[in-house]
Amino acid sequence: MRGLEEDFAVKQWVSAIALAALFGMALPASEATPPQAQQSSPPNAPVPNAPTPQEAQPLPGAEGPIIPGKGAGQPTPQGSSTSAPATPAPPPPPPASQPPAQQKDQVQTTPPEEGSGALTRFVVNVNFVEVPVTVKDSKGNPVAGLTFRDFQIYENGRREPLSLFSVDPEPLSVAFVVDQSLPSNIMEKVNDSLGAIQGALTSYDEAALFTYSNGSKEWTGFTGAQSARLPAVLSLAQATGTDPMVPINTGPLAGCPVYVNGNCADPNIQPGRSAGNQTFITIPKEIHTLNDAILAAAKELSTRPKDRRRIIYVVSDGKEYGSKATWREVVRYLQTNKTAVYATLVGDSARWGQGWIDRLHLPFTMYDNILYKYTALTGGDMDAEGGVNGIEKSYAKIAEEARYQYTLGYLSHESIYDAKYRSIDVRVDRPNLEVIAKPGYYPSAQDYR
Repeated sequence: MRGLEEDFAVKQWVSAIALAALFGMALPASEATPPQAQQSSPPNAPVPNAPTPQEAQPLPGAEGPIIPGKGAGQPTPQGSSTSAPATPAPPPPPPASQPPAQQKDQVQTTPPEEGSGALTRFVVNVNFVEVPVTVKDSKGNPVAGLTFRDFQIYENGRREPLSLFSVDPEPLSVAFVVDQSLPSNIMEKVNDSLGAIQGALTSYDEAALFTYSNGSKEWTGFTGAQSARLPAVLSLAQATGTDPMVPINTGPLAGCPVYVNGNCADPNIQPGRSAGNQTFITIPKEIHTLNDAILAAAKELSTRPKDRRRIIYVVSDGKEYGSKATWREVVRYLQTNKTAVYATLVGDSARWGQGWIDRLHLPFTMYDNILYKYTALTGGDMDAEGGVNGIEKSYAKIAEEARYQYTLGYLSHESIYDAKYRSIDVRVDRPNLEVIAKPGYYPSAQDYR
């Protein structure tokens, strides 16, 4: 009978647990223990296969109770004011020394101070000079195949060992400067040739466009040489030119031929003041602001990266008058910023013989041709053309010459704090060759590396 009663009690206990799980109810402590455990287990007996209870270890460095808003510390004794400052907790004990295996895996989280071995900084000021060189034979054709052994370079009369020699073509940054004060017949030829400019450049090049007559104008900044923007801007920049006439400033025909409302139709020959009177008429001077246009193009070029070859390409007859900047100031700016001037000479200065005579300058008169000074003092080149076909060919010829140059580099022996002009002399150990390079430069802070 006792075994049946125990089986019946176990069945009741199982049924109670099932009902409690189904309805989410909690069983009393007397019912939650099987009948066998209630009868056979002594009081306060440990549960079989259960872990021994462990006391919670205190946090390192947090002795005492944790008070909200104050952190951990020593308990405040009874009877003391809560506003009194709490006694600071004693410093935590130093951590035990770790075994060598754990110390090896530690990584330093705080950066070392500057001056330590890992972050020692060495500053070396070096004045590196780069000189593009063009070599031509007696017929004016470029000479290829030269090596670094064929070149000698001197700065201020002292030979410098070459630190760089390269024959690789470089991308060009070309600022085109077009003269719009040309005679109308010459201006028409220049307008017809402008479409060939894009064909002389590659997709790695970039170009900007400037024009000038009485003042300079920038039509576009540097844009891709093969983009659709460049030919559109070139077509917009075309001008009609000027129609100069033979002036008459003395004799009975001098003066104003046509009057409108008591005033001369042409204000340039209006009698009185600077124009003179009926006896002697002062001829108005022509304005050709070539210096200002080249300076504006050079300022735009100075922002281009150093790994690009900076070129100013001028299409003009070389006349200069009325600029605010002098040619000496502009040349110094070009030599400081590593900019070379190339030109296609057109008009009267492009004629054989007359181009050499135009280089002569009389005091207090207009410069008839000043382009040869820019090309000679910056390491560029100049080509004189009269027809449209010749002007178009000069674009490709000069662009190829500027791209495929010998690049020489050396470390200057002069002080980096000396801003005086330094002369350069490049020589080639072969006969009957013409060497075209800049004759000197002005150092700048951009050269310090």
